[in-house]
Order: sequence, then structure tokens, then C-alpha cells
Amino acid sequence: MQLRTLIPSLPQALVDALDAQGIRTDADLLFSSSSTDIFKKLPTGTISLREFNELVAQVTERASAPAVRGDEVFTAETKIREDIIDEDFHTGLPKLDELLGGLSPPRVVEISGDRGSGKTTLALQLVLRHLSRVHDSSALWIDTTGDSLSPERVSTLLPLYEDEVRTRSSTKITTSYDPWAACQAVSSALERLQVAMAFDIEAAQEVLESMRESLSSDPTSALVIRCVVIDTITPLIGPLLSAVSSHGHAVMTTFMRELRSLANRFSLTILVINSSTGAAPRNRDSAFFATDRKPALGPSFTFLTDTTLWLTKHGTEGGDKTANTVVAEIFRSRKTRSRTWCTLKLRQGIMRSGGQS
Repeated sequence: MQLRTLIPSLPQALVDALDAQGIRTDADLLFSSSSTDIFKKLPTGTISLREFNELVAQVTERASAPAVRGDEVFTAETKIREDIIDEDFHTGLPKLDELLGGLSPPRVVEISGDRGSGKTTLALQLVLRHLSRVHDSSALWIDTTGDSLSPERVSTLLPLYEDEVRTRSSTKITTSYDPWAACQAVSSALERLQVAMAFDIEAAQEVLESMRESLSSDPTSALVIRCVVIDTITPLIGPLLSAVSSHGHAVMTTFMRELRSLANRFSLTILVINSSTGAAPRNRDSAFFATDRKPALGPSFTFLTDTTLWLTKHGTEGGDKTANTVVAEIFRSRKTRSRTWCTLKLRQGIMRSGGQS
């Protein structure tokens, strides 16, 4: 990888000096010669030896594959199987849950679509359903526009899960149904939904770093974040992308790798909501020939998540004039089949089950 891409903050004078010595990539810096020999060939005053050694160490760390101890992997997998219950990370829409293969952590899922297609509604339904069923879990919602999470939306959706939880006859949260825990989960759901504003990438990184520190400092806390929603990621990354510079792409890749690291380390389900852009003449990832839209942020973004879920809103059908049909389609998935789809109903701000292909 190019050094400038790997470490965007490198001074231009140092980049030019290394380029003059034929050092352009991480492989050139690490394997072409010893670091001492490379440093000796640099013009005097370009960089101190201590700073150069720190640069080599930084490049080595970023270019290396992350090492994971076997006992840490085993412990993490055991925790996921014992403490995180599949049923509690479902949307509650059976056909969609089947397409997604559930949303149990660690997962990073992209939800894309045009404005008004139900992206935020779907994410909010998942979060509220989870919080209403697990009394010791919390969620973090990162709002990048200032208006994605309105009280009206929450007040519309929460009663759905109050009724659902109260009528359950059994649960997988514990070995037997616990009415006290169920009622506590419902009554405290909104208290455990944390909302943070982040209007640029730096602010979003600060929020995530604060969460990381919190989870790391007290891993045995009685209340643990299990779900993170970024609504939406487009205004954070979009302004940085450019056809004449790779800096924005490097920032996007680094940010998504941070999300992946958080999901793996702390057993998180992370939902990343993305906007759409044109796809002329058609989107080849779609099962439908008429699809002429695609997720924003470029073709490489979809490979930085586990699943890309695409929502398309259509008009009303049949005798029901109060509900819009929404087609939910899996463009790409590491866990289930791609190019599969089902239909949902969006009625009065609530996503409900429809049919399937």
C-alpha cells in the first residue's frame, strides 16, 4: 500500500524524499533495505532518527495482519453463544430475518435506500425490540443529521414491543420466563437508548472512542451496549470522497475497520444507514432489471460490511391504501445468499411483514 494512503498525515517533504530513494509503499520501506540505511540516504534535516524509527514502527503495525490469541477467540465465541441470544437480535419480520440470517453479533450491516424507504424505521424497530426483551442491554444511536430520531417515531413503535413482551410465554434470555425481567426491560427501554450527535467524521470517531473506553474500563457492568446505529453515514464520508485524491477513501476504510474491530471485540451489532445514488443504466447487484439506484459512497463501501440490505419503496397495492410496499433486497452478504428479496408493508411509520419472492 502507498505510504501516503497508509498514513495520510505524512509530511509532503518526507514523502518526496522517500520517493526519490524509490521508497513508495510499505513493502519498500520495510523490506528494500534496513531502516538505518534508508535514513542515511535522506537529506539532512528531513526527519530525526527517533521520528523515523517511530514511522517505521507505525507502518509495520498498520501493514501487519492483526494477531489474535486463540484463547481470546474462544472466550469471545463462548460469550456470544451464552450471553447473546439470536432471537433478541431479529427484526421481528420473519421473512426479512430469514434473508438476513439474523443480526446476532458481531455484525456490521449496511441498510441503504432512497429517502423515505424505511431505513431508519427498520433500524429503530430492531433496537426497540432488542431493548424491550433484554433488560440489561443498551444501544447507542449516532445521529448525523440532527433529526433522524424523533420522539414521534419512538412513541409509535414502542407499544408494539410492550404488547409482544407481555404476551410471551417463554424466553431465551434466561432458562425460564422471568415476568419481572420482561416488565423491567419494557419500562426502561427508552432509558437505555443513548443518542449522540456527530456531524463530521471526527465527532463520530470521538463518540465511538468514548464508547470503547467505557466498555473496556468496566466489562462487567450490569448495563452493556450491544447495538450501535449510525444514521446516516453518508454525510460523514461523502464530502471527503474525491476522484482526484485517495485521502477520503483511506478515511472511509479506516473508519469502517474501526467499526469492525469494535463489533468483534465487544460483541456488537452495528447498523450503518447509507443513502443512495444513481446507477446508470441499472444496478447489476439487484435481482430486478429496473433498479437504477445503488448505495452511495462508491462500490468498495459494500465490501467493508457483512451485509448490504437495500430498501425500495413502492406505491400502495390492492385494497389497502394506507400501506406502501417496500422491497427488501440483499445485494451482498457474507452469511446468506445474495440477490434474494422479500416484500414488507410500511404503514403509518411501522414496518410490517409482507410476502416473499
